[in-house]
This record gives sequence, structure tokens and C-alpha cells, in this order.
Amino acid sequence: MNLPKALDRTPSWVPASGHALRHAGVHFDAVRIAGMLAEDVAYRLMTFTDFQAGPVVRELTGCRNMYFLLPPGTAASYRWPPGDARVLTRSSGCEAYVGVPALDGLTWPLDWRSRPTRAMPFVEPELLHLILLEAREAVSGAPRRTGGPHAT
Repeated sequence: MNLPKALDRTPSWVPASGHALRHAGVHFDAVRIAGMLAEDVAYRLMTFTDFQAGPVVRELTGCRNMYFLLPPGTAASYRWPPGDARVLTRSSGCEAYVGVPALDGLTWPLDWRSRPTRAMPFVEPELLHLILLEAREAVSGAPRRTGGPHAT
């Protein structure tokens, strides 16, 4: 197994300690997925990318949401399954914030399921979209919709 390479420098949106709220759509777009579906998507994404999936933040309480952090301005290009994924971006029509943990130290109730790396500073949007559709079909038997950007 190849371990992710450390970052040359910590991204400006990652706090030095604890955790902090960051405005979605400024430093990154985010796709929020909850519960077991989120775990399945994260697992599939990490195994497909040889554990270099890009940044995925995990909530350790409540609904156990995961936030897949994408390059800013990219999430709105895809049709995400309603009810399974919520897009957090500037173009979504409302302001949204995502809690981001520090890379080290006490960050509860947040932690990294996958950290940003030099090779993968963000999750690849098209890959996340395809994996989410596959996982959704496998978990719920819901029919898979094909199509990438701007699919209807």
C-alpha cells in the first residue's frame, strides 16, 4: 500500500488546531452524504484511489455526515441524487459552512476520513459522482442514472 505523501504546506482553509467553520464555495465545494451510504462511498473512493482520495471530513456525532471537499465551483456541474447528497457551494442559493478539522491534535467531533495530499488536494468531482451512483444502487437498489456534468 502506498501511503499518501505529506503536503508541502497546510492548505489555508485547514485550521492550525481544533476545528473551524469554512464557507463552502470559497475554498472548496462540498458534497454532504450521511450514514452508511457515506461510509460506503468513502470506502469505495479510497480503495479506488489507492487511499489518495482527497479531503473527506467525517462527523463523529449525530447523522455521521461526511463532507467530500471538491475544487471550488465544480459541484454544481453534476446532478447529485436528491435525498442522498447535498451540495454545498456558492451557486446553491444559500450560504453554507463546513466544519474543517486541523490535521493533528484534538479535533472532536470532526476528523479526517481522508486527508488532502499533494497529489490530491481535493476529491475528484466526476469520480465521486460515479461512485455515489454505484453505491446508491448497491445499497438501495435504486436505478443508476448515467451522465456526468449537466446530466438531467
